[in-house]
Amino acid sequence: MDLRKIKTLIELVEESGISELEVKEGEESVRISRNPGGMMPPAHYYAPPPMALPPAAPAPAAAAPAPAAVAPPKPPVDNRYVVKAPMVGTFYRAPSPGAKPFVEVGQTVKAGQTLCIIEAMKMLNQIEADRSGVIAEILAENEKPVEFEQPMFLIDPA
Repeated sequence: MDLRKIKTLIELVEESGISELEVKEGEESVRISRNPGGMMPPAHYYAPPPMALPPAAPAPAAAAPAPAAVAPPKPPVDNRYVVKAPMVGTFYRAPSPGAKPFVEVGQTVKAGQTLCIIEAMKMLNQIEADRSGVIAEILAENEKPVEFEQPMFLIDPA
């Protein structure tokens, strides 16, 4: 292939904004790529929108206070164990819709017992208790998204 043709193709790739071009003429072929080594440009991942936070400043006195949608979780007591979400996904308390939840507040659980399911990328991941104890509080809401390291359960020592 003629060197002038190759130069022209390189200029076309630069001007057009395409990332790769391959041309074949009979037995000869040339591939022009804007990314060295055929590497793909870095992918951009977007996190789901953050959970609503309480307002930082109080509302003006003239405005009526808005009712709180969800009460903020209580801070954990020192001896309570916090079970945190090991991944981002959708939190499910039961194995299927309408089924009995895996655990309830006040129930005694053993290490290794299933507490919930987190669906991530169409995979259902059973989340198990790391320790034995009594479920003191369920902090995550059924069928709602959870973030990585978000507290889901508080377990009182047995």
